[in-house]
Amino acid sequence: MNAQKTALRTVALFEAFKGALVLAAGCGLLALFHGDAQRFADALVGRLHLNPAKNTPQVFLRLLENISNSQLWALAGFAALYASLRFIEAYGLWRGRRWAEWLAALSGGIYVPIELYELARHVTWIKIGALILNAAVVAYMCYALWVSRRRRPPAA
Repeated sequence: MNAQKTALRTVALFEAFKGALVLAAGCGLLALFHGDAQRFADALVGRLHLNPAKNTPQVFLRLLENISNSQLWALAGFAALYASLRFIEAYGLWRGRRWAEWLAALSGGIYVPIELYELARHVTWIKIGALILNAAVVAYMCYALWVSRRRRPPAA
């Protein structure tokens, strides 16, 4: 297996991991239907040893305090849709499809300005890591598109 195919498959695995992570989060949202969302939020804040008086846990607690079943279904549906897109992208990259390379470059590129904005607001190692990883994927996908374009014979 050549280096380009290995790199594409690595990106495919990364995209599949992101899809699985979002799918798990969506299933977690559906699990809230069978319990009390507020109790779950309180337990999660306590388990993560967060200070419930701070801003971020407060926002999370207030959000789940007022969420309805239809909103949970909508969020879970969005998670399923996003995960499906990531799995389709991963499949296309694994199979070396050009459309998947375009999808990976464009969908990854959308997040770079948001990550830069978030990094400008507050620097954390997680934000730096996410930006570096995402920028590396976008740069590699652009390189792969450039290489595959040069290899294609000219259109008649």
